[in-house]
Amino acid sequence: MNKYLKPFLIILMLAAGLQQLNAQTVTLIPQTVTASIRGMSVINDRVAWISGSKGHVAITTDGGITWKWQQVKGYEKADFRDVQAFSEKKAVVIASGTPALVLKTTDGGNTWTKVFENNDAAYFLDAMDFADSKHGFIMGDPINNKFLLLETNDGGNTWAQVSNAPDALPGEAAFAASGTCMRIQQGQILIATGGTASRYICSPVNKLDWKYINTPLPQSKSSQGAFGIAKHNATLIVVGGDYEQPAKRDSVAAIFNGEKFSLSAAMPGGFQSGVEHIKGKTFIATGTAGTNLSTDGGKTWKQIDSGSYNVCLKARTGSLVLLAGDKGRIGILKF
Repeated sequence: MNKYLKPFLIILMLAAGLQQLNAQTVTLIPQTVTASIRGMSVINDRVAWISGSKGHVAITTDGGITWKWQQVKGYEKADFRDVQAFSEKKAVVIASGTPALVLKTTDGGNTWTKVFENNDAAYFLDAMDFADSKHGFIMGDPINNKFLLLETNDGGNTWAQVSNAPDALPGEAAFAASGTCMRIQQGQILIATGGTASRYICSPVNKLDWKYINTPLPQSKSSQGAFGIAKHNATLIVVGGDYEQPAKRDSVAAIFNGEKFSLSAAMPGGFQSGVEHIKGKTFIATGTAGTNLSTDGGKTWKQIDSGSYNVCLKARTGSLVLLAGDKGRIGILKF
């Protein structure tokens, strides 16, 4: 290659990458409901569900442009921290706090059935995910030095506590901030923890055998740690920080290389509560400090929006990417 041509091509490639990054924007979709939204399930490019405070649940069937809201009757005080949807008719929601609740609908939210309830104040449900339409897990904060883990094998109709749940260190917990502190991806249960310890905990879905790896994210108090986790092929990313110091950019994203974590070279613009894979090496992360994008597998991040959100997810089938947060904020990532 011509020695003068090579630097020119490199400049063109960098410019193209920067242009691609700058092309990503978050479009806010105004809502009249002001619930705090933390639960999200994006099925395809048309259908998605969200869940939040004061018993609120909403569904879109047009890719996030319009939303049908409801307060689930009889559960107006429930805080629905996560939702798993299988279609525009069938979904499961979990409520944190006391009582700990799991509700299911099979008719698009017209009616809901209570499929699990526990009035023990120690039960605090953080996140839920499914390996397939039948097999799923709900994770909660530790009880007696074990993370609470509930399992279903019938699509969420019944739930039973798992005896071989992961161990928890004193003061370690998980964050019901985005429903992404526990994910099921590539046949593995992936858990991100915080508090006095920030760890990555994982196990095969079908044969529970837990591994524990420390992360370099902040850890020493209840507001610190890893809040969200996402994996694509060999790339695994955790994000978090300190929700009491949302503008602090130190140590809010890290990448796992199969043996240990390393901090991102260029951090997101502050605290992040959720992370999601988009395509290739592109990941999105969001939090109350804004939304950030990485096109190199989490090594470097660039802020693309300063609005406050709690969760970001991509369609399980399709390319739709939605964000949601406090005060009913809903956004769509535009490419």
